[in-house]
Amino acid sequence: MLINEQQLAQIFPKGPAVVDAFVAELNTAMQAYAINTPARVAAFIAQVGFESARFGHLVEVLNHSAERLAALWPNRFCTADGKPNALALQLGGHPEAIANCVYANRLGNGGPESGDGWRFRGRGLIQLTGRTNYQQAGAALKVDLEAQPELLEQPRYACLTAAWFWVVHGLNELADAGDFKSITRRINGGLNGYDARAALWDTAREVIV
Repeated sequence: MLINEQQLAQIFPKGPAVVDAFVAELNTAMQAYAINTPARVAAFIAQVGFESARFGHLVEVLNHSAERLAALWPNRFCTADGKPNALALQLGGHPEAIANCVYANRLGNGGPESGDGWRFRGRGLIQLTGRTNYQQAGAALKVDLEAQPELLEQPRYACLTAAWFWVVHGLNELADAGDFKSITRRINGGLNGYDARAALWDTAREVIV
């Protein structure tokens, strides 16, 4: 099944400008990865719409203050009394330095000095993150995303990598079962923004029949 401009505009009424840029690419990606039933399409559209701030952000900004860093990563950036520590104060307001710190030595990235954290920060509709994920997605799509990470900021590759991630992580099967919480955990690692995600899912299920 396909989604059309009117349906996408109903689900995301505050972002009509995204419709023309994304509807064709969404349909191509969903067809390629068997996201092809109302249950699968509704869950997919709700999740990628939330992750990309209604299709408005295809690259992670990371322009956090010291206070925000302490709130997001308390184990790393908080003092014992809950205030931003010295590292948070040093990094706050410096997005590239933040990325190179928080994503260092994980997800296939090198250390902070490698610049991998910034180079392979979250991109695309599902915020693909880390050198390993870029390599694996690129291999599946037959495009060198490791050498050209900025391709994920284009609607085509933003949609294709999101659909690839969806299938690789077994999210079609969870959508079939209506297990939206487990879908959220596999994408987010937790239930961040769950109420907003679920509200989009409810709307999408009403629109996509």
